[in-house]
Amino acid sequence: MFVQEEKIFAGKVLRLHICAPDGAEWLEEATEDTSVEQLKERCLQQCTHGSLEDPKSVTHHKLIHAASERVLSDAKTMLEENIHDHDVLLLVKRRAPSPLPKMADVSAEEKKKQDQKAPDRDAIVRATASLPACNMDRAVVQTSMRDFQTELRKILLSLIEVAQKLLALSPGAVELFAKANAMLDEDEDERVDETALRQLTEMGFPESRAVKALRLNHMSVPQAMEWLIEHADDPAIDTPLPGQASPGVAGAEAPAEAAAGSSEDDEEARDELTEIFKKIRRKRGFRADARAVISLMEMGFDEKEVMDALRVNNNQQSAACEWLLGDRKPSPEELDKGIDPDSPLFQAILDNPVVQLGLTNPKTLLAFEDMLENPLNSTQWMNDPETGPVMLQISRIFQTMNRT
Repeated sequence: MFVQEEKIFAGKVLRLHICAPDGAEWLEEATEDTSVEQLKERCLQQCTHGSLEDPKSVTHHKLIHAASERVLSDAKTMLEENIHDHDVLLLVKRRAPSPLPKMADVSAEEKKKQDQKAPDRDAIVRATASLPACNMDRAVVQTSMRDFQTELRKILLSLIEVAQKLLALSPGAVELFAKANAMLDEDEDERVDETALRQLTEMGFPESRAVKALRLNHMSVPQAMEWLIEHADDPAIDTPLPGQASPGVAGAEAPAEAAAGSSEDDEEARDELTEIFKKIRRKRGFRADARAVISLMEMGFDEKEVMDALRVNNNQQSAACEWLLGDRKPSPEELDKGIDPDSPLFQAILDNPVVQLGLTNPKTLLAFEDMLENPLNSTQWMNDPETGPVMLQISRIFQTMNRT
């Protein structure tokens, strides 16, 4: 008995389940060495009842392995595609590619983009050619729209002078001095950084000395530590800072002196009040950020220029750099100039009843001094129930006068 040669060398016969797009299903036999393209032709013949009407039908269809969701390659065999007996294959028509846009559609799209494009300089000139010319000095416009933060400093400087005079000349000046002194001492206590203080005490420094060092060095731990080491043998190291003595003595003696009603006592009270104002100024004195100073000096700027820039720009390094590279306005000298006392703006502020009442409050004076050297604290004072209404009225008056 003889067997055909092709039967001997033929691969394993696979029985495959074929699913057509119209829902038809049948079994198709194929050997392992049958190519995907050959199997696809036989499947299409089954669908079209034995004939392929379009020669491109084979390329327009594809076989998908249902289990793995793989698209089978036409050039590979069943064995290469790892097809097994009883696998399910899907005969799917390929999606036709989207047609290329017509020339008319392309032109319409380009025209739409051109219509939406912003006009160029020539188009603006043509569109405004019939309008009357209007020469306006931009510098004048920019000057007239004053910046509130810049003007606020001038307003605060002038209001501080007025508040000092009101507090010194009022009948209860001595009592007001005692309140201002107590507020300053309380504020001084609050300014002690607990974390910095703990770091110094853990190093072995006494707490009283550590507090003094931190206050003298603006809460800087490294600088406070250097100060403590340098003054370790100083006999006056434990002497309290000026103004740290209990205000109760001054507060108790002052009313007695005020009761005497002598002009000498009143003058002494005013001198005491002046001293507390000076102490506030010393406490609020500007201290440049050491890192910002080093960074700006590394750029080639002189130390004095850097200090001026940081003072003008409230220790903001980027703003100070722009100030140094720009026209350097405002100048450091302008920071200490108040607003013109005869200006309508200042007169309107002084005529406001809320401002008048606030200027007799020592806390308002402290707020003005704080905002003068620490503009970032303005929000804190705006939210304060005592100083907030005063600041709100100043802002409203400024905005009203600026518009008019």
